[in-house]
Amino acid sequence: MPTSAAYHEAVVADPALPQGAIEQAETAWAEGRAAEASALFGDAIADARARADVHGWTRAVLGLAATQRFGPDPGRLPALLAEALAAQPGAADRVRLLAALARSWVYAGTAGRAVRFADEALALARTEGEPGALADALDAALTSHWGPDELGRRRDLAAQLDEVAAHLLGADARLQAHLWGFTVAFEQLDVLALNRQVRALELLGEDCPKARFFAASRRLALDLMRGRLDTASTLLGIATQAAEEARLPDAPVVVLALRSYVALYTRDASACAEAAAAAEAVADAEGLTTVVAEAAPFWVAAGRPDRALALLHRFDGPALAAVPRDQDWLLVMQCLLEVAVATGERDAVAAIVRLLAPFTGRAVVNAGGFMFHGVTDDPLARAYTLLGDDVVAGELRASALVRYERTGAHWWYARLAKGSDAPEPRELSPWFSAVLRPVPGGWEVGDPQRPALLPELRGLAHLHRLVGSAGRPIAALDLVGAPSGGAVVIEPGLGPALDATAARAYRARLHELDDELAEARDWADAGRIERVVAEKDALLAELHSAFGLAGRPRDQHSSTERSRVAVRKAIAAALERLDAVEPGVAAHLRAHVHTGHKCVYEPEPGLGWTWTLE
Repeated sequence: MPTSAAYHEAVVADPALPQGAIEQAETAWAEGRAAEASALFGDAIADARARADVHGWTRAVLGLAATQRFGPDPGRLPALLAEALAAQPGAADRVRLLAALARSWVYAGTAGRAVRFADEALALARTEGEPGALADALDAALTSHWGPDELGRRRDLAAQLDEVAAHLLGADARLQAHLWGFTVAFEQLDVLALNRQVRALELLGEDCPKARFFAASRRLALDLMRGRLDTASTLLGIATQAAEEARLPDAPVVVLALRSYVALYTRDASACAEAAAAAEAVADAEGLTTVVAEAAPFWVAAGRPDRALALLHRFDGPALAAVPRDQDWLLVMQCLLEVAVATGERDAVAAIVRLLAPFTGRAVVNAGGFMFHGVTDDPLARAYTLLGDDVVAGELRASALVRYERTGAHWWYARLAKGSDAPEPRELSPWFSAVLRPVPGGWEVGDPQRPALLPELRGLAHLHRLVGSAGRPIAALDLVGAPSGGAVVIEPGLGPALDATAARAYRARLHELDDELAEARDWADAGRIERVVAEKDALLAELHSAFGLAGRPRDQHSSTERSRVAVRKAIAAALERLDAVEPGVAAHLRAHVHTGHKCVYEPEPGLGWTWTLE
């Protein structure tokens, strides 16, 4: 096998050697010529393998893996990756080959084959210690452990990926971390995390077309969930343009799916029929179980229950139990149950309920998290009604409505509530309108038609002023002095709460604790993990209390510091009270009110909240 130096000298002398072929392949891929790139990568693999050039071989086969689309059979790719893996001695490259091998099986709908490769990649990456390889391995582990029973593991892996990617300069690792953070937050209906992650994607997208595509598609998913339909055209335009710039292989399919879901949310029967027919054609051509199930509800929305029923019957008997418990299992069951209930197929309803019932309370998102499919309690409630169990149906329906309201899923809340004899839903869409105004003895907050009444709370007064000055920071000192209208006396402090030496010691100990925590997790030592996390949380709390934005030390007992603390506590107390009566409004304010020495209410641009303040 030639040395690296000899190999590069040979490339300069003869551009037809593998390095040149790889560069040609990479150029074709970067320019969007996917078929040509795949063929060139195949040529480069053959050349590098024949010359025993392991580096070039690895680079070429990883390039070929990057061209794989989600869904179709992977062909020779897994075998080519396995062959390169057997020849590769380098730990970091072995991690990347193992990770790519795991993803190749997941993308092909065979996640069961992926797990051992992903787990081996992660174990090797933890030993090898190279952050980029570790991030790649964590992404592969998340992709491989995407089944309905593994949400807890995904939550832990996503947190680890976020920690690793935060210290990498490359955009790809940070993009994957934000996408996984978004997906896991969607699965848990964590509104605050969803807002943070989509905003992080948008910031990353300012310089990266690939990130801009994902930011626009995920923003559209959130807007549709919330009943926000007026942004669809703009976001689809951004996603389409960004996909062309980034030349993403799966982007056209995703954009088509997004357009289809816009039709579903807007109840455009004609467009739903077109979407269903297109999805059915793709499913038949590629043999994609998930797409068959996903197409069926579109036929219902198109007014063609006969076509939906035909797709449902493809899952009769053993076929239903044979659906792989992978990243799309919950989605398949949710879609099939929707159709079975809509068409009154009691036998199918009973069979699907037996499988889906253990997953009550779960949010359903499709692979990649680019569309929300409601919570499992929603179709289960309607299914139990059809089966004659009104008690369970009522419990599940109430649970689903609470989840929808607390997360601002107004489209879903309205659909479920209007489908029964319940009172009209408390709709805030398409523009979310809310009251926050003082009345004798307290405050009216929430739905303009049925506002909740809360007592006089200083935190609500702060929120009232911040909302009325949206986008304009107000000093905490001014907020504290505002109710009385009196002058505010600025008092000097007693100096930093924590001196520089102590702060350095705290930070050094935090680095040690990170290493200890990683070791404890590797050894699965639950007791040690708990102790290390407790100590780390305590140190972080001390540092947070001692330092403000940009690491500036907080001045003990100064009037500005006392005001900051007072405003933060008052607003937190008010939001806690608001949670009990208007959780959707509380969640919005938590996400968009920022406190500190300066406080501000910063709603997302174009989000559509309108406030009545007087």
